Order: sequence, then C-alpha cells, then structure tokens
Amino acid sequence: MRSTRRGVALGLGAAATFGASTPFAKRLLDDVDAELLAGLLYLGAFAALLLTTAVRTSAAEARLRRSDAPRLACLVLTGGVLAPVAMLLGLDRVSGASGSLLLNLEGPFTLLVAVLAFGEHLGRRALVGAAAIFAGAAALTSGGPDGEDTVLGLLLIGAACVLWAIDNNVTQSLTERDPHAIVLVKTGIAAAVNIVVAVVVAGQPIPQAPVLASALLLGGVAYGLSTLLDAHALRELGAAQEAAVFATAPFIGLVLAVPVLGHRPSPAELVAAVAMALGLAVLLRENHAHMHTHAE
Repeated sequence: MRSTRRGVALGLGAAATFGASTPFAKRLLDDVDAELLAGLLYLGAFAALLLTTAVRTSAAEARLRRSDAPRLACLVLTGGVLAPVAMLLGLDRVSGASGSLLLNLEGPFTLLVAVLAFGEHLGRRALVGAAAIFAGAAALTSGGPDGEDTVLGLLLIGAACVLWAIDNNVTQSLTERDPHAIVLVKTGIAAAVNIVVAVVVAGQPIPQAPVLASALLLGGVAYGLSTLLDAHALRELGAAQEAAVFATAPFIGLVLAVPVLGHRPSPAELVAAVAMALGLAVLLRENHAHMHTHAE
C-alpha cells in the first residue's frame, strides 16, 4: 500500500507553485504573445531542471527506454506544446480570477480520462465532486466583471485542461521511470517547439530583457519545479487522487489575482469558487487508496 502523506505534500507543493503563476502569466501577456510565452516558460523550466541535475543525489531511478517514446511524444504534445498555448490564449480573453478558477477543470477531466482510458476506480462521491466543479465552471459563463470573460476564452482554458488531463494520465503510466528525466525531456522539447513556431514561423519578436527574465524565472518555478513535484506526486498517488490534490492550485491564483492584477472577483466568480471548493472537498474525501504492482 502506498503511503499517501508524501504524495499529498508533493502534490500541494506542485499546486502552489503552478497556481501562483496564473496572474503573473496574464500580466506577461501584455508584452509577449501566447505561443512565445509558452516556449519561454518551458525554457525557464528546462534551465532550472538542468541546474538541479548537477546536485541530484539519487542514481537509482529507472532510465527511459526506447519503448517509452510514444508515451513521451504524447505527453510532450498534449501537456508541453498544445495545453500551455491554449491556456495562455484563453487567459488573455478572461479575467485573472476566472482563468484561475477554470483550471479546476483539470481535476475532473483527469478523473474522467483515468476512468475511461486507464481503468482507474471512480466512486459515487467523486462523481458528485466533479459535478460541483463543472457547475462552478458553468457559473463563469455569465461574462465576468465588465464582460471581460469571453466564451472563446472559457473554451480554450477548458481545452487546455483536457490536454493536461491526458498528460497527467500518460505521465502516471511512466512513473516507473525517472521523473526528472521525463520532465527534462518534456520541457526541453516543448520549449524548442513553441519558440521555433513563435519566432521562425509566426515572426514574433523576442521580448526585452526584463520581460524575458521574468518569463524564464516564472517558468523555472511554475513549470519546472511544479512539474517535477507533480511527477513525483503522480507516482505516489495515481492520476485520479493526484488530480484532487492539484485542484487546490486555482484557488491560489484566485487569491493572488487581487494584489497582482488589481482584480475584484465578481459575484459569479465567488459562486464558482464556492462550488468548486465544495467539489474539491468531496474529491479529497474519496478513498482512492489501492494496491499497485511495480516491476523492478
């Protein structure tokens, strides 16, 4: 039986570092296009992970194999290339608070993918919790303060959550391998693809030094450290329970949207926050502990 205490701690650390990034990423969108910003965030993550490689103490992790290539390609495409671009494009079309709250959809979508594609167990209580989170997302369709939220923005962030749900489940299927190596491959390829597409294909200009440094630093923390912590949490908990823990991330972004963006949550956003918090509480109470068998 896997101990869940360490997994929950790792998941909460991943949620905190990622959730805090949403309002800061929205601010950076004033100076950088979404495609290029996604690449810079992952470039910062890749650089941070390279720095940690030199100080790693454990050499007992299983290496990646050639047979892992299809799954690696899937998680790079869904979670590294498509999802962050969709999220940033959506974030540019909704308020910072709504964008943060909509990231709660990643949890229910991860549960659904885990059940439908990977055969994980999902109890009745978890279904109720997922329904509450979807209901909270529906409350955001009212348009937000001053009509800032658009349907396209909501759909783009929802699509990003579906893509990250696929990424979460594929990553969980690779937890026999070294999480550090998985995240290093993911961030490196995602950074290269997004930057090449943005600069070479779309002709987007490289931002000025202060903006560039801010994007790289944000990526190092929110996409490097967070993704590594999350990969370890997936190993400890499984995709379904990890999704419930990681669902705390959007509330951190919601709180930070007030001082960072000067945003006042609308009544619809407050209703959505309450519904999603209740749904999260139900998901966290779902007893998902089960036996796992691992090959050496």
